Amino acid sequence: MKKLFTTVVALMCATTLFAQTDVVATFSQGLANAKAGNFAEAIGQFQEVIDAGWDIEEPDANQQKAIAGSKKFVVTCYNKLGVAAYNEKNFEEAIANFTEAANLAELYEDVAAMNKNRAYVGQMYEAQGAEAFNSEDYATAIAVFSKGYEADPRNTTMALNLAESYFKSDMYQDGMSVCAKIMKLNADKFAEAIAAAQAKMDMYTNNEVAKLQMANDYDGIIAMAERLDDAAMAAKITMQAYYGKKDFNKMIELASAALEAQVTDEGRSDINYLLGVAYNEKEMFEQAIATMKLVTAGNNVANAQAVITALTAQE
Repeated sequence: MKKLFTTVVALMCATTLFAQTDVVATFSQGLANAKAGNFAEAIGQFQEVIDAGWDIEEPDANQQKAIAGSKKFVVTCYNKLGVAAYNEKNFEEAIANFTEAANLAELYEDVAAMNKNRAYVGQMYEAQGAEAFNSEDYATAIAVFSKGYEADPRNTTMALNLAESYFKSDMYQDGMSVCAKIMKLNADKFAEAIAAAQAKMDMYTNNEVAKLQMANDYDGIIAMAERLDDAAMAAKITMQAYYGKKDFNKMIELASAALEAQVTDEGRSDINYLLGVAYNEKEMFEQAIATMKLVTAGNNVANAQAVITALTAQE
């Protein structure tokens, strides 16, 4: 037993001795391989330094530099392998390498490198899904873009294509959910994408409402509105649905909250126009005129003025 114990101690000493004396040399070898483009070999050497670093209780300055450098350059090497795979159109291998780079960067608390490599993962999925999207194979596009969007939700080109793929597949709520997330991005940096997302939401919502209106399914419109993330749009659709049901009392009841949900002058004007219509139908002409005067933006300004003129003439 004593001889065995001595052997174990000897092995532990050898490991510690390697960690203390060879990490700097191994790091230098890794740098040389990385510079020569031998990234796989360099990764092995950098990882060897990182692993050995756990055994060094008090690394000296050179050892600290070697360990920290290995953590940085192992991420760089995986990134370089990802770039090489992408250039060969090997998207799966590129995604695997960029993902590993991002995961290691997160482990080593390098936020900039983590975000950069996650963006590359998103770009790989975007490139991979482009052919399916352009061929109108929306099921495949959704499967690919969804993975990329999860990796990099700030890739708005891919996000908009994902939303469009959902809409084209009659998956309205999923498309709206992606657009709603785009709408929450920084307005200064992503203004163009936000405008595109809003346009998609408006167009496909109008399409959904039109289909339900043709079926006289106004309760379906109300239920659809309840599932929307966009409170302003939901309020407007709900008001329109109750107009279709000719429930003017409900329109008047909901108007205050609907107005509060709006974020633009056009939105407020649309709600005021619907409220004015409800007052008019209820023969509450004084309230109708006052409300129609609040319609100052959007597509209903001329209609509101026509109602005001007609009601005023009756007085």
